[in-house]
Amino acid sequence: MGDIKRKRRSYSKPRQLFDRTRIDQENIILRKFGLKNKREIWKAKSLVSKFRRRAKYLIGQDAEHQQEFFNKLNNLGIIVVNTSDILALTENDLLNRRLQTFVVKKGLANTPKQARQLIVHKHILVDGKVVNVPSFWITSALENKIELRPQKQKPIVVEEVAEETTKETPTEENKEEEKTE
Repeated sequence: MGDIKRKRRSYSKPRQLFDRTRIDQENIILRKFGLKNKREIWKAKSLVSKFRRRAKYLIGQDAEHQQEFFNKLNNLGIIVVNTSDILALTENDLLNRRLQTFVVKKGLANTPKQARQLIVHKHILVDGKVVNVPSFWITSALENKIELRPQKQKPIVVEEVAEETTKETPTEENKEEEKTE
């Protein structure tokens, strides 16, 4: 059986928490991509460092292993030709692959904040399925399959409403008849 493993962080906090230049740069990225908090930036940085570590390891390996890794990144939507492209990756490159940024790019939302709201409120379909996670990774196969969910419209029945109002409102003739009786 065994114990349930503890869920681990997918990021690491900055070593210097109160570094003014880092905070300013993160605030710019935060506004540009409409992120919820800086933890999302730290996750992207962690993923970039993971890709870089793997690329450095593959420099000494044969071309077959390298090509496998390049194909994997290309399927994820990160265009890579050689290891120097991987070493040049930034967190902005990864944040551009999020669903939230693609909704803004496609014109379904005007701002990243509005895109986040549409996604969280389940108004966005990816490949015909509702996705409510703004950080959903868009692969190259899913790029053209993002759309706005069609709204359900309730049928408006005008005739029934008009008949009910005419029956309920008494006319002057009906009022006079009631008084004479």
